[in-house]
Amino acid sequence: MAGTQHAQWSSRWAFIMAAVGSAVGLGNIWKFPYEAGEGGGGAFVLLYLLFVFIIGTPCLIAELSLGRRGQKNPVYTMKSIATEEGRSTMWGLLGWSGIVGAFIIISFYSLVGGWVLAYIVKAAMGFGGFDAAKSTETFLTFIADPVQPIVAHFAFMAITVGIVARGVQGGLEKAVTVLMPALFAILVMLMIYSAVTGAFGEALNFLFRPNFHALTGDKILNALGLSFFSLSLAMGSIMTYGSYLPKDVNIPKSAITIAGADSAVALMAGLAIFPIVFAYGLNPGGGGGLVFMTLPIAFGQMPMGEIIGPLFFALLAVAAITSSISLLEPGVSYIEERTGWSRKKVTATIGFAAFLLGTLSSFGQPGNLLGDLTFFGGMTIMDVKDYFTNNIIMPLGAMFMMIFVGWFVSRKAMMDELAIEDKNFRIWYFLVRFICPVAIFAVFVNIIYDTIIQPMMG
Repeated sequence: MAGTQHAQWSSRWAFIMAAVGSAVGLGNIWKFPYEAGEGGGGAFVLLYLLFVFIIGTPCLIAELSLGRRGQKNPVYTMKSIATEEGRSTMWGLLGWSGIVGAFIIISFYSLVGGWVLAYIVKAAMGFGGFDAAKSTETFLTFIADPVQPIVAHFAFMAITVGIVARGVQGGLEKAVTVLMPALFAILVMLMIYSAVTGAFGEALNFLFRPNFHALTGDKILNALGLSFFSLSLAMGSIMTYGSYLPKDVNIPKSAITIAGADSAVALMAGLAIFPIVFAYGLNPGGGGGLVFMTLPIAFGQMPMGEIIGPLFFALLAVAAITSSISLLEPGVSYIEERTGWSRKKVTATIGFAAFLLGTLSSFGQPGNLLGDLTFFGGMTIMDVKDYFTNNIIMPLGAMFMMIFVGWFVSRKAMMDELAIEDKNFRIWYFLVRFICPVAIFAVFVNIIYDTIIQPMMG
C-alpha cells in the first residue's frame, strides 16, 4: 500500500459545488421532469422531495461521514473503519463495488457525453426544416456511424481526464467552481426564455398540479428510487469527495444544501424544457429520445433557436462533465494510493481503459458494428451496463452501507464525526438503521420484479 498525502478541498464552497456537480447529471435534465409529469405531477414532486430529505439525505450524510473519517479511497476507507470498529475487512468489498460501478458507468456515460458535444455543433449549424422523421433519422444515423461517436466519446473523456489529472484543488475544484455557476446561469436563461415564449402554464400543470389518483405503488417506488439515485450515492464518488473534506465542515448542513441544490436543478430543468415541448406540440417522451430527437424539432422552429439549441446542449455538457469527473475520481484515488504512480499516469490509464470499454457501447448501438448483439430479450451492450450498475450495484451497495453505518459502526463514533445535536442525531440514526435500508431494499425488489420476474411470468 503506497502512501500519498491525501488532498483536501480548499473551502466548504468548493466541496459543495463538487458534490452538487456529482449529483447533477444528465438524468436531472431529462429523466426527472418526465418522471414527475407521468407520475402525477405535483403529487409525485412532493413525494420525491420528501424522499430526498428522509431517505437520500441521511444516506448522503452517512457516505460523507465514512469518507471523511477514512481519509482514503473507498476501499481503504471501508477496510480501515471496519478494522477500527473490530469488524471484518470484507467490508472493503463495499468500496470495491462503488469503484467498479463508477468505472462501468463512466464508460457509457462518457459516450453519451460525446453525443452531447456533437449535438452542440449540430445545434450551432441549425436544425432548420427538422420534422420528426428527419430528426429521428439524423440521430439514428449518427449513433450507427462507427467513427463519429467514438471521436466525440474520446473528446469528452479527454476533457474529463484533463480535469481529474490536475488533482483536487488544481483540477476538480477549479472546474466545478466555474462549471456549476455556469450551469445555473444557463438554466435560468433557458427558464426565462421558456416562460416568455413557451407554454409555461401548461408546463406548470404538467409538473406541479397534484394528481394523487396517478400515484400507484409503482409510481411511489419510482419517486423513492429517483430521489435516491439522483444524489449519486453508492458509486464511491461521494465517499471519495468526503475523504477530501476538512474536519471543520458540518456534514449534515452540507448534505442538506447538496440535496436542495440537486432537487432545484431538476425542477428548473423541467421549467426550461417542457414549455418548449408543449408550445410546439411535441411528445414529452423521456430519456435520450426527448433530448436528441424531439427537442431539435423545436429548436429548428423557434425564434433564436440557433442560440437556444447550442445553449441547451452546453447545459447538458456541463452537467455531464461535472458528473463524469466524480465517476473517474474514485478509481484514480484508489490506484494512486495503491501504487504510488503519478496522478497524471493513473488518470490517463483509467480514462483510456474506460474509453475502450465505452467503444463497445457505441458499436452496440442499433445499426452499428455490434448492433445485432443483444442480451436478455433485446438489451444492448449499453443497456446491460446501465441495468447492472443502476439496478444491482448501486441499491445493494447503498443498502449495505446503511447497514454498516447503522449496525457495525459505534454510535459514539458517528456522533463524534457528525457533531450535531442529540435530538437531530437520534432522528438521523433511526432513519439510517431502520428506514433507509428497508426503503432501498423495496426499490431493489421492485426493480427486479418489474424487469426480470414479471417478464418471465409472461
